[in-house]
Amino acid sequence: MNAVLTAVRHEIDGMNWKRKAAWVVVIFLLLQGLFLTGKRFIFGLGAVTNLTDEFPWGMWISFDVVGGVALAAGGFTLCFLVYVIGYHKFHDIVRPTVLTAFLGYVLVAVGLLYDLGKYYNVWHPMIMWNPHSVMFEVAWCVMLYLTVLFLEFVPVVLEKFKLVKPLKTLQKFTIPLVIAGVLLSTLHQSSLGSVFLIVPEKLHPLWYTPILPLLFFLSAVVVGPAMVIVESELSARVFRRGLELNILSELAKYLQVALFVYVGLKIQDFFVRKVVDQVFTMHYESLFMLLELGLLVGAMVILAFPKMRTNSRGLFWAGSLVVIGILLNRFNVSWIGMQRGSGATYMPALSEIGVSLFLVTAGALVFYFVCRFFPIFPAISEEDTERIESLKSRKEKRLSAQVVK
Repeated sequence: MNAVLTAVRHEIDGMNWKRKAAWVVVIFLLLQGLFLTGKRFIFGLGAVTNLTDEFPWGMWISFDVVGGVALAAGGFTLCFLVYVIGYHKFHDIVRPTVLTAFLGYVLVAVGLLYDLGKYYNVWHPMIMWNPHSVMFEVAWCVMLYLTVLFLEFVPVVLEKFKLVKPLKTLQKFTIPLVIAGVLLSTLHQSSLGSVFLIVPEKLHPLWYTPILPLLFFLSAVVVGPAMVIVESELSARVFRRGLELNILSELAKYLQVALFVYVGLKIQDFFVRKVVDQVFTMHYESLFMLLELGLLVGAMVILAFPKMRTNSRGLFWAGSLVVIGILLNRFNVSWIGMQRGSGATYMPALSEIGVSLFLVTAGALVFYFVCRFFPIFPAISEEDTERIESLKSRKEKRLSAQVVK
């Protein structure tokens, strides 16, 4: 115990004020989340949410479940590129991406428990089969894909503890696991869009379209690489390691193509369904649609410049705009676009936002500690170490010169 406390004290002493402030925020978010969790599971949904019978799906479904599944799509898109297509140049970023996807799906499952009134019946789809229900298909695909992601992550643990024999055995199943993961992801990402096809009288025409399942799948393909870029940039800053700029610049080219296809299909759908005029009416839904398109088009403009695709700041901004744009799309489909048709007005309670922040913080914290103690990132070569040290030295000299002036 004393050794642990000593290690924690040394860790705190080595932090600058920014890191200490960040940890204070993290601890606050965890404590308030634990309080709200107790309140939700003791007193029920009414004690912590503004949900009603007229509007039973709110922020937790929009952000934690529908949005969370999309943001965790980097796992299947990157594994498909590396193991099926054969783009091995992305191999170095597979492990952090699979870990992000695995934790993302765990948080989706946990977030669903918060939202279900009778959360203790969540296991029912395992034995009470209803193959005609889209939700049944989504539930099974998510369960199976979570298992696949776990098996894809297990080699990291086996490698850490030098369990060579089981590691070699599991590596033989890498390709079948990746193919299974891609198939399951394709099914449940598109099926989540199918869920909203059953409410044509409620979902606003700007988002209700027969190709909603296809758009959900394509948007997952788009946000996957974007999330990889954002996560790589953030983890490089947190762990003070070099950014895989060459790999991410190459990945940005695929993001550019996927964005072009997705946004192009979305605009063509407006013309086919003759709802183009509704995009520019400047009413409530129109403004949210314009914001959604604006974020994605903004990312396309940034990626159109080769200098921005090879620049860490440009990549981060483009990736962030895509992540926020696709997340807003999920909010628009499951929340904003449903309000007028349902005849109810919904705004999330502060406690709903607090629970979502708690889940995101807990997921980020687990990611941080797993990366600290397991071989998630590739070892940095001596050449890269010298380059990073050189950059740090140049930055310190520049800052010193600015202070003198």
